[in-house]
Amino acid sequence: MVEEFLDFILAIVIIIVAAKAGGYISTRFSQPSVLGELLAGLILGPTVLDMLHNWPIFHNPEELVHPIELLAELGVVLLMLLAGLELHLDELLRSGKVSALAGVLGVIVPLTLGYVISVLFGLSEVQALFIALTLAATSVSISAQTLMELRVLRSRVGLALLGAAVFDDILVILLLSVSIALVGGVGGGLAGIGVTVLRMIVYLVLATVVGFRVLPRLITIVDRLPISRGTIAFVLVAGLLYAWAAEELGSMAAITGAFLVGLFIARTPFRESVEQGVATMAYSFFVPIFFVNIGLEVNMRAIGGSTFWFAIVITVIAIASKIVGSGAGGLLGGFNARESLQLGIGMVSRGEVGLIVASFALASGFLTDNNFSVAVFMVIIATLVTPPMLRAVFAQPSRSERSPVSVREEV
Repeated sequence: MVEEFLDFILAIVIIIVAAKAGGYISTRFSQPSVLGELLAGLILGPTVLDMLHNWPIFHNPEELVHPIELLAELGVVLLMLLAGLELHLDELLRSGKVSALAGVLGVIVPLTLGYVISVLFGLSEVQALFIALTLAATSVSISAQTLMELRVLRSRVGLALLGAAVFDDILVILLLSVSIALVGGVGGGLAGIGVTVLRMIVYLVLATVVGFRVLPRLITIVDRLPISRGTIAFVLVAGLLYAWAAEELGSMAAITGAFLVGLFIARTPFRESVEQGVATMAYSFFVPIFFVNIGLEVNMRAIGGSTFWFAIVITVIAIASKIVGSGAGGLLGGFNARESLQLGIGMVSRGEVGLIVASFALASGFLTDNNFSVAVFMVIIATLVTPPMLRAVFAQPSRSERSPVSVREEV
């Protein structure tokens, strides 16, 4: 037990130092710090140094994988809680039309192109379907962090991006349930699909009612109690409970629940103090672990032979299809060409939802190990290219694109 604990704290020290060093170097090259943190993870991971498997300074390196993954999951939950705290709910609702269009088209276009390309490369229809589903998923956490650093999260594009990601998340999970039913897996056929939709609706309704009626009253009561950091602790508990309920009760990604809590707390007078407290903890510890862990989980060297060309093509399709699909949604929703391009690029990054789909398909026998490696390769490359692309398209923003933010990560 002592050796495991010593290994754990040493690994955390290395990860945080590498993340902050990578973030600093990235900002020196006028790029978001998140890019450097992602690259630090790739260097520490099996692609280069393979810290968690080959370093002799650790007694049992394999035992480190799971606890680091758990801390990383907490990091993305806190990151989305902060993203919600940055926003005003009425502003987000005003972007409903463009968010819906960008979210839906941002799923349909990658899903269609991913399926066609996969079939052309010789995959079976079932394998092609699940590869396509990984292309359809979007991870807004990377884009949200980048937009916060650029101080444009509350711009029209930032608000539409977060709303579109919610639509994307719901639609992809629904399509996953449909796919499982169609290929004969668990899920109960059409009845299972109906149950999934019903669970989503019930969760969103209950979460909204509690968020409007109960959370503001409870946080006011807690703030009056003589409890050290009681308000911050209450918000953390609420965020974690919402995240748990999103997965267990609503069949949605946990980050959606945390994001909702941020939105509801942002309507209260405690928003600024909560934001500062959560941000200090998240950005100094949990969030760097999340970004580095992405690189720790992937081995770029495993892609080779004919699989390499399939990985390259499917990654290009993944990037282009999100830009085209979500960008077209922006145009149809009333955005100009530049805003639509910004929105499309913001939807490019993949992450936990795509990896969840790919991991489930692998465990269920719907994907082979090689196809799973291709999916992971696509996720990591799409995630890596998103921050610099966003930096480029948001360069020298106009007055309307700038937005006041109260929290910004300091490297």
